Amino acid sequence: LTANEVGIGRTQQLSPPYPYERVGTIVGDADELAVEADRKQAAAVVNPVSARAFARVQESVGRLSGVMGPVGEGIGSNSWVADGSLTDTGLPVLANDPHLAPVMPSLWYQAGLHCRERAECDYDVAGWTMAGLPGIFIGHNADIAWGFTNLGPDVTDLVLEKTKGSKYILDGNAKRILERKETIKVAGGEPVEITVRSTEAGPILSDVIDDAGETYRDVGNLAPVPAPGQEVKASKEPRGDGYAVALKWTALTPRPAFDAVDLLATADDWDSFRSAAEFLSVPSQNLIYADTKGNIGYQAPGAIPIRSNYDGRWPVPGWDSRFSWTGMIPFEQLPKTKNPPHHWITTANQTVVPKDYPVQVQADTGSYGARALRINTRIEEILQEGRKLTKQDMADIQMDAGNDLAEFLVPRVKDMQVSEGARRALSLFDGWDLQQPADSAAAAYFNVFYKNLVDRMFNDELPPDDATSASDRDRFWEVIRTLWKRPNDPWWDDAGTEQKEDRDQTVTAALDAAADQLGSEQGENPDSWQWGQLHTLEVTNQTLGKSGIGLIESIFNRGPVQTGGGGSIPLATGWKPAEGYEVMWVPSMRQVVDMSNLDASTWVNLTGNSGHTFNPNYVDQLDAWGTGQQFDWPFSRSAVEQAREATLTLSPQPVE
Repeated sequence: LTANEVGIGRTQQLSPPYPYERVGTIVGDADELAVEADRKQAAAVVNPVSARAFARVQESVGRLSGVMGPVGEGIGSNSWVADGSLTDTGLPVLANDPHLAPVMPSLWYQAGLHCRERAECDYDVAGWTMAGLPGIFIGHNADIAWGFTNLGPDVTDLVLEKTKGSKYILDGNAKRILERKETIKVAGGEPVEITVRSTEAGPILSDVIDDAGETYRDVGNLAPVPAPGQEVKASKEPRGDGYAVALKWTALTPRPAFDAVDLLATADDWDSFRSAAEFLSVPSQNLIYADTKGNIGYQAPGAIPIRSNYDGRWPVPGWDSRFSWTGMIPFEQLPKTKNPPHHWITTANQTVVPKDYPVQVQADTGSYGARALRINTRIEEILQEGRKLTKQDMADIQMDAGNDLAEFLVPRVKDMQVSEGARRALSLFDGWDLQQPADSAAAAYFNVFYKNLVDRMFNDELPPDDATSASDRDRFWEVIRTLWKRPNDPWWDDAGTEQKEDRDQTVTAALDAAADQLGSEQGENPDSWQWGQLHTLEVTNQTLGKSGIGLIESIFNRGPVQTGGGGSIPLATGWKPAEGYEVMWVPSMRQVVDMSNLDASTWVNLTGNSGHTFNPNYVDQLDAWGTGQQFDWPFSRSAVEQAREATLTLSPQPVE
């Protein structure tokens, strides 16, 4: 859709090359593998007529955020593990904080599963689980610890299908579209019956009916028809038939993914950990590992397709089987490392493997590595001081709010010719450490400037959903880094004005506007501005907290909480400039696992361990989460007994 608005060339500028040299990857050079990747980039590009089908799909998927919370590139996670040569304990320390939408009660609750009476039961595990999940998802047992971040492989394709009535075309042959009826039961209303139509690729998404009752089964007659090896381009000749959009996705094939939860809980070494990871097919995750023997490691699991004649970046023509999946990457050929020579591993949604890796794990990177770079920099700084990493260091890095884009932009904007008000605001950058705590005046000015900048550069031209996603994620940071060397590039022009602006004019206008906005909202003295007054967190109960009744919502919800951090930094409190400064996703929990003494490990939940609003554990961790405090994590029987406040015993009745 973006290509339809601004053209293929400018669209590709929005996905610049990954900065391998500056940021690096999770694992280094690959061993020689048997599978060779076909990286040809033939693909289908949207045009003004067939774009309606993709617009319909994008709109429908976008509605899910109202139910599931925000999704997309901006949301990620941090994890890293250092071996004993770098820690003050002489054994590994592992840190992890997954980033998700803030909800009440928390997505996670803390639990331990310990078998005490049956020798054949080998559960001795503690960590993080979810309502309805039979086991520990992230945590540690007596031998190993593990953490998750999103790997972000490309496991979906949008497939443009050439349709005619109840049939679709594949390699010149007409095939019948499969149909099935599904009934959705509606609370307080009549059941709704829908018809799901599917091709060989998957369900047809563009069949969704809009509010006016119109369907998009026939979406135009200008579909692109590339051949293998062609450059990316759109067709100009009318085809005459209708087109639909189907979803091809690895998750639509049933797989025993949750078997991995049980196997992880009972794994006791690197080999059994990897055997468990092999079952974690969907969603694909970066798994980090540590054990009590001193080993650390990384494994990328998942069902990741091997594509033929294309790389997954664009929609593909479903009528030509040359654009296909030829299988899944074998588990043994997925990236992994054990005890790397630099003695630590960081995964923060950056690119997994070097660009010459022989199989395609990702089509586009989720993160351009700003968080990973910051984490690695902090670790290197501590080691360069000549001291070992401590648990507190790990927790402090989780709260690091250093802004990588500010490091690039601040020196370049400080001397621009701005208004007097903006000149006073720019003085905030003198001596700024680039950190973004809630009380930072410099962070307030920088982020308001950034919002004004992306509004002028991107949100004035991109389609609405793409404009909303032009957030503080580091892909757009990399775009700005790349465009800085091209001051007359069209992206610098503010399409909302009659004249054509260059880089300095648009940057200056954004600096002036930011100073005016903050002066109006927070007072004329720049020193009094605070980032947290704009960057607030509202933790909303997913039922009565959305009732629309103020009194009830005040009982179930918490906030607004003034919050530091931002997107694409370790303290990842993400926001979307097109929508405002409010926090959209957060570190949903934090853990630091000490393999030398598991009882010395620490953790903190976003809110609390209870879903009952009048229970003292409903929100008793929120303040600690906000300040970076973590709590003791008792694991051994003696530590649990010592820490307990109450005991609830559930005794099943014998079956007669």
